[in-house]
Amino acid sequence: MRPSRGLFARDVGIAAAAVTLTAATGGALTRLDAWYYGLEQPWFKPPDWAFGPAWTVLFALIAWSAVTAWRAGAELEPSPRARMLAWFGLNATLNIAWSLLFFFLQRPDWALIEVPFLWGSILLIILHLWPYARKAALLLVPYLLWVTLAALINLETVRLNSPF
Repeated sequence: MRPSRGLFARDVGIAAAAVTLTAATGGALTRLDAWYYGLEQPWFKPPDWAFGPAWTVLFALIAWSAVTAWRAGAELEPSPRARMLAWFGLNATLNIAWSLLFFFLQRPDWALIEVPFLWGSILLIILHLWPYARKAALLLVPYLLWVTLAALINLETVRLNSPF
């Protein structure tokens, strides 16, 4: 049985609100100030203007993945929905924590320690979704790749600017 449009709109609204809250919180903690501009940057880091559009696309994919997975898990027994929400919540928390550590606290070295947990949380979601919502899992692959790039940028930033 196909769920109603009203339920679909509700699901999309909730997912959009969750990613918007995550993005806004992480964005509020991101300071592009004299400290940041004083860092020696890796040669392969994209220009600062590219991060906003990239994250906009990634957060849209995350929301789409969540809605797709939520709907795919609706009729499964036992329902994987609670675990899925927990993994997405953990990932959102780790996403925000990275911005807190790197930009707000100005500790790229601490952020580098945190980034494997962020990366792992994305992989965990993908592996959780794969058996019942492959499309939702695949929608998260660009996010995993972007965080991989961010980890390399973070590593090189620490190497170029240590000690902190």
